[in-house]
Amino acid sequence: MMDEATRKYILAHRHEDVRQLALSGRNAEVDMPMALQQIAGWQTAQKKLPSWAAVEDILYPPHLNMEQCSSEQTARYKAKVVARNIDISKSHQVFVDLTGGFGIDFSFMSRPFRKRIYVERNMELCEIARHNFQLLGLEAEIVCDNAEEYLARMPHANVVFLDPARRDAHGSRTYGIEDCTPNVIELLPLLKEKADTIILKLSPMLDWRKAVSDLGGVSEVHIVSVDNECKELLLVIRQDLPTAPLMVCVNGDRSLRIVSNVETNSFSHENSQFLPKRLIVSAVETIQRLTLLEPNASIMKAGCFKEIEQMFGIQQLSANSHLFVSEHEIPDFPGRQFRIETVTSMNKQELKAALQGIERANITVRNFPMTVDSLRKKLKVKDGGEMFIFGTTMSDGSHKLLICRKIG
Repeated sequence: MMDEATRKYILAHRHEDVRQLALSGRNAEVDMPMALQQIAGWQTAQKKLPSWAAVEDILYPPHLNMEQCSSEQTARYKAKVVARNIDISKSHQVFVDLTGGFGIDFSFMSRPFRKRIYVERNMELCEIARHNFQLLGLEAEIVCDNAEEYLARMPHANVVFLDPARRDAHGSRTYGIEDCTPNVIELLPLLKEKADTIILKLSPMLDWRKAVSDLGGVSEVHIVSVDNECKELLLVIRQDLPTAPLMVCVNGDRSLRIVSNVETNSFSHENSQFLPKRLIVSAVETIQRLTLLEPNASIMKAGCFKEIEQMFGIQQLSANSHLFVSEHEIPDFPGRQFRIETVTSMNKQELKAALQGIERANITVRNFPMTVDSLRKKLKVKDGGEMFIFGTTMSDGSHKLLICRKIG
């Protein structure tokens, strides 16, 4: 797929700025569009797909496909989800990825299976996958077809994975399951007929409760974040398991498991050793010198705030703040922790005293009538530094600023 001159050019220039290379002029012996695509792809892969970047001669797709593909970290997590949902006492038979794309998820998820089938409608991506899988030592059947047509003739599979395209014909982003390609809701009856386990990767913008309700039979919901940014919503459908799904909130290497009942919008704990809830805050003044806890992005997306209170023996500042306080640090808390040093109202004199000596601060607002930018302008502090200021509304309706230092 690449001549030797182009390959040598890529190896010689892959650490250089792609834009500058594009302006440097044509090289008659080099396929410059291919070279620039590969250099840009390799540079992205160094951070996003380090194990692939370390393999010589991996081919990278156009920019949009690189942008849309999973990171290695999230792909490895999905491989763990697969491992959780296969019976280790049986010989693993067939894994099918109906929306293969660049093949990152497929390469990590399909490893335990005897037969691996990669399905992708884009011929260029199929050829790239065929080339790369050989370099990675992954035997796979490559099928160039769309998901709907292949599913109609697909033999029974142990696990089927789908990552529906979240862009419409005009390139605009879509978020509803029924608006993606393929439409999983339409395919679901046939998917359930032909697969023991279905794993769906969906937009993190999607309302997971509605998705669970629309699909039915969801056994697991995984909200996956990296560096506190919500990246993926994974749904596992297994008809042999009860319909009260396990909720797993993941941020990096840490996860929290909760059993959810979507019909009653309630949760219960999978771990019986969680702490009982203790009442901490009785008045605004009592929160000074307490520990402030801010849940990570996956917890925020899950919305299981009352359960977080019960699990860790902490309390929300108010019903809509999604900030918690504790009398002490919580070693295993899934989020950031801060020591509250000062609590102030928006009164000018109080603010002046509370901000004495603070020139820089990291500002966050939660259930607060001002944006971060407008609050920063009012406080006249620059961004950054060691101090953190949280603007929030207390349970009595008062607006307060919590001036804190990060713990750890």
